[in-house]
Amino acid sequence: MRAKIAEALKSAQKAQDKELVSTLRMVSAAIQDRDILNRGTGKEAAGDDEILQILTKMVKQRQESAKAFEDGNRPELAAKENAEIAIISNFLPSQMDEAETQAAIEATISETGASGLRDMGKVMNALKEKYPGQMDFGKASGIVKSRLQ
Repeated sequence: MRAKIAEALKSAQKAQDKELVSTLRMVSAAIQDRDILNRGTGKEAAGDDEILQILTKMVKQRQESAKAFEDGNRPELAAKENAEIAIISNFLPSQMDEAETQAAIEATISETGASGLRDMGKVMNALKEKYPGQMDFGKASGIVKSRLQ
C-alpha cells in the first residue's frame, strides 16, 4: 500500500497535478507520522492495516469538514475537501453496499454465536477484523444492535 501511494505521488509530480500531489504528500506525511510514533513505542513501521486505518480516518475527517463548510456557506472549501476525499478513497477498498453489509453482519453474528446485546462488542470486533475499511462501522453498529435486541 505504501509503495502504491509513493508511485501515485511520483506520477502526479510528473503530470504536475498540484492538487493530487498536495493530497498524496499529506497522506504520506500522515503515514510517516504513524511510523515515527510507532518507532517511539518500539513497534514496527505502519503496515497495510494501519495505513488503511489512517486513510479511513482522513476520509472521515474530510467528510466532517466538508459538511461544516457547506453548513457555513463555503462551497469552495467544501469542494476542496470533497476532491481530497475522492483522491484518498482511490486507495481504500471499495465500500460494501447495504445488502452486502447486512449479509456480512448476519454471517458474523452466526459465526460468533452472538445472542444478545452483551455480545455486540464481540460481533463488532469480528467485523472490524474481517472487513477493515470496507464498511461504515458507525452504521454497522446500529444494525448489529437492532439485530441483537
